[in-house]
Amino acid sequence: MTKIEDRVLLPSYPDTDHPVFSPLLEDCAFLLDIDGTLLDLAPTPSEVVVPPGLADALSGLHMRTDGALALVSGRSLADIDRIFSPMLLPAVGGHGAEMRLSIDSEADAVHAPPMDKDLKKRFAAIGHLDPRIIVEDKGYSIALHYRQAPNFERVIYDAVSAIRADLPEAPIDVLPGKSVCEIKNSGISKATGVQELLKHEPFAGRRPIFVGDDITDESVFAIMPDWKGISFSVSRHAHGVDGFFAMPADVRHWLASLLDDSMTN
Repeated sequence: MTKIEDRVLLPSYPDTDHPVFSPLLEDCAFLLDIDGTLLDLAPTPSEVVVPPGLADALSGLHMRTDGALALVSGRSLADIDRIFSPMLLPAVGGHGAEMRLSIDSEADAVHAPPMDKDLKKRFAAIGHLDPRIIVEDKGYSIALHYRQAPNFERVIYDAVSAIRADLPEAPIDVLPGKSVCEIKNSGISKATGVQELLKHEPFAGRRPIFVGDDITDESVFAIMPDWKGISFSVSRHAHGVDGFFAMPADVRHWLASLLDDSMTN
């Protein structure tokens, strides 16, 4: 019988009497959102910082799980790699539009065409409302960040709604986030990306553990029971999750502790 010390200790929460235990670390697949989950949010997307120790924890867990650790983000793969350089990890990028199954993958599996250029131009023009609105072209989507201009939130969403009303047949979805409005192609999501990822080695057959913070992560929270997975939200107790972390620093501490425990057992 496996000793409890050999298992992955998941966080305990005020509304539970006991900690929750997962299978052995070697039987898990870790799926981790980036912004607001692993990394603290910053005034602009380009200003996020990878804190000391996080890269070592991720690299160590990637090795201990035989490669079954992936980043799941709305950012493109190129942007993910820029942030974590020189480290490369498996990843689902662009809200499911891109995927890298392993660090040895020669090519990325692209699941969606880029958003129509003319359509992106129309949404990008909303950024002219105020210089503090940051327009981020992700290729598969376009994001309007208003963290530095919070009073423009309603104006931005009204402008997006007007464009959608003018183009009712356009195959797009609008994703509200933390001080960001993102418009992407329909038919893809973090959930579709994760579902595809879990069909391939080294993720196939493992118990997924997903951690996310934003509304865009709720599609993954929803599918975790289908895969006998475990999900945790950050900064809020999202519907359907098994628990939550108060802040990204707590997620980082937990990941580091998992690696430390695995090295001592």
